Amino acid sequence: MPYIAKQKINGKDYYYLRKSVREGKKVISKHIAYLGTDKKQAELKAREIIKNLDKKNISMENKIVKEKENNLIQKKISIDDLAKFCKEKGFIFRSSDIYGGYSGFWDFGPLGVELFNNIKKDWWNFFVYQKENIVGMEASIISSPKTWRASGHIENFNDVFVKCKKCGKTGKLDENEVGKVNCPDCGGEYISQGKFNLMFQTKVGTGDGNSETAYLRGETAQGMFMDFKLIFQTSRMQLPFGIAQIGRCFRNEIAPRDFLFRSREFSIGEFEFFINPEEEKCELLDEKHLNTEFSFLSEENQKNNSNKLEKTSIGNLVKKGKLEEWHAYWFAEQIIWFRSLGLDEIKIREHMKEELSHYSSATFDIDYEYPFGSKEIAGNANRGQYDLKQHEKESKETMEIFDEKYKKKIIPRVIEPTFGIERIFLAILTKAYSDDGRGNIVLNIPPKLSPIKAGVFPVIKNNEEIVRISREIYNSLKQEFYVIYDSGGSIGRRYARQDEIGTPFCITMDEESLKNKDVTIRDRDTTEQVRVKISDLKEIMKRVLNEGHSILEFGKRVNTRVKEK
Repeated sequence: MPYIAKQKINGKDYYYLRKSVREGKKVISKHIAYLGTDKKQAELKAREIIKNLDKKNISMENKIVKEKENNLIQKKISIDDLAKFCKEKGFIFRSSDIYGGYSGFWDFGPLGVELFNNIKKDWWNFFVYQKENIVGMEASIISSPKTWRASGHIENFNDVFVKCKKCGKTGKLDENEVGKVNCPDCGGEYISQGKFNLMFQTKVGTGDGNSETAYLRGETAQGMFMDFKLIFQTSRMQLPFGIAQIGRCFRNEIAPRDFLFRSREFSIGEFEFFINPEEEKCELLDEKHLNTEFSFLSEENQKNNSNKLEKTSIGNLVKKGKLEEWHAYWFAEQIIWFRSLGLDEIKIREHMKEELSHYSSATFDIDYEYPFGSKEIAGNANRGQYDLKQHEKESKETMEIFDEKYKKKIIPRVIEPTFGIERIFLAILTKAYSDDGRGNIVLNIPPKLSPIKAGVFPVIKNNEEIVRISREIYNSLKQEFYVIYDSGGSIGRRYARQDEIGTPFCITMDEESLKNKDVTIRDRDTTEQVRVKISDLKEIMKRVLNEGHSILEFGKRVNTRVKEK
């Protein structure tokens, strides 16, 4: 009888459908199918697979693939070493590197831009394409200066510039931290040097008296608020609905630090979700959301000078009145998305009343455990009606819309989930940085995010027929996936090069391929290989990358004489 087996790989649970079978005098476990990372979904999928097998009277013995354990060991890496690794492999470079760099600005190299774009695509797919109540937009980086007067950024978007009384080191603090935080280097007292506004200023106009001071946007949110009514009118959306955007933001940070984590130019992915102020119930909030568990640092524990984390759930926070239902729904969806990327090392911190932004009535940080500490990677704020009312006041244009459900005009309230895309990029890399047990670096990035999806290798580069077919495979796959062709060096060295940059699959064409019209596919994380027909290759790649299957499900396991580097 088939059974579900759980395997923990790098701290994450994976579920498989297996069956005990006798081989000679031994009873061994054989693999039938990969079921995913969610236990309930795995149970449903297992029932469906067994049902279909019974219906079609398919012999399970012909479907079995023996599973080999993943021996990868996650390695801790310092932020400085990560920056060095990213430069060496073509992920991230210092901006203006030939001039010694420019503090707070970074360039994405060939591999970095692919990983960065894949993160954004997955975010957009999850929060826009898969949701009926979200539409997207892209606003300009510079808008009317009135925007930032209305939003409160010109008046309130400040840090405090400080200098250590003991060692003289300068830095910045949030206003609520002044008098509470000391210098991390020597423990000395910080002395305030005054407030510092983070908005980047520029000039718009000819400069002959007709120009005016404008600002590079400090957040993407305001574009969504200003275009709210236009999108409501043109998209035919009805409340509740959201507007999503991923875009560049600019903040004149006093002390950029920790590589990409705190820079002066960065990308935010966020959406503003508009709700009738009278609507308290969220029909989309179900058991999956309410049962979503996490480690939580409450306001109460912070007030008691305790950093004690409590295990809680979205449902518990709703019961305690810390989250209303729509806030709870989107909070759970954020956590679910992070876990779909393998980022399980997150915890939630509730903002204390005195540190809330001027627009928020309730804010929560989603923190990730980086090698350099637990830091904010995303957030979720209840912005209420603040922004729409401020823009109505400044522009003299009404922000009211007619709500069909309640049959009256209202100004919506807003829930805002927000994500630091560079911070997610850093989390993906630090989580993926692993050792294969022989001292070789392997980036086990989730295949759907990997910069390069597959390497195509001819075993013998001077065999014309092998090279011809290898090139045909490469040209076919590159129509749909980012794949590379590599004929340089030994096969083992080629495998090692791809492991180090996170390529999940290596496709090899050899002499046997010529007569059988097949290739071997090597799985990055297990180094196992299967043979599959060339004609099936593109469809198999689609299923693995889009549906989360293991490549080992789709072919006959083969032994290889290749020495892994």
